[in-house]
Amino acid sequence: MIRRSSLKWPIVLGVILLVLIVALLVFWIIAQATQGQWGLLTIGIVFFSLILIGVVLYFVLTLKEIRLTRRQANFIDSVTHELKSPIASIKLYLQTMQIRNVGEEQQREFHKMMMEDVDRLDSLIDHLLVAARLDHDQREEPAEDIPLFPILQSCREEILRRYNFAPEQVTLECPELAVVRGRVKDLEMIVTNLLDNAAKYSGNPAQVKVTVERRLHQRRLVLKFSDNGKGISFELRRKLFRRFERGGTELERTTQGTGLGLYLVKTLVDGLKGRIHVHSRGILKGATFDVDLPGEVLPEPEKHN
Repeated sequence: MIRRSSLKWPIVLGVILLVLIVALLVFWIIAQATQGQWGLLTIGIVFFSLILIGVVLYFVLTLKEIRLTRRQANFIDSVTHELKSPIASIKLYLQTMQIRNVGEEQQREFHKMMMEDVDRLDSLIDHLLVAARLDHDQREEPAEDIPLFPILQSCREEILRRYNFAPEQVTLECPELAVVRGRVKDLEMIVTNLLDNAAKYSGNPAQVKVTVERRLHQRRLVLKFSDNGKGISFELRRKLFRRFERGGTELERTTQGTGLGLYLVKTLVDGLKGRIHVHSRGILKGATFDVDLPGEVLPEPEKHN
């Protein structure tokens, strides 16, 4: 795995090369100017400038590749952990049931815990499959008008079950006749990931709020996912939607995840001709993700007497 210290030598080497090139350029300009060879001086300055630009570009691209390699290494570590943890948990429950006489009530509890581990594995596999599909730009069914409220309600119930939250910890404000132009699977992935992200990084006790607002004079809806966590720094906000991006290393983290969730959200939102923005009210004041999608709130059906 690429360590943080691996950035030191490319930076040092790049700085040394830049200093040497600039020093050589200055020395050569002075030497040619004293000899009055202005035509040769001009050509030399152009070539030195091109060399300097090439070195800077090489330096920048090298740093980008190192950072990408580090994120990929963190991704492999996190996927390995996300795969092995539920498998080890399921194996432990099965071994316990095999070697001990487990009561009926405890069996039900074990089955519940194993189902949660299976759901965790299923969610991880879904993320990997969607990421592979997006990488290969494989188109699925065309977009259509989809009722939003049932999707939000279903995803909310999944998060309540997954994190054992009380109903009041995840609130939902959405017009029942709101519809979004998109695809069901994509919308479910977007909503589930943003709710899961809010639940993971909320405070104690966790409080997650989802509101849906209509843009006046536009056929667009804004979905707001808010939490009461510690907030998101400006530096992290700038790179939050990159693939494999997670703060710190796997040894430093206390939350589950692979670094694919928000990348998938951003890519799927873009595919639905939408926009996503994150803002934080400050330290310990939580964060809000705004998702702007094509959609509208349908009028109430007329009631016939």
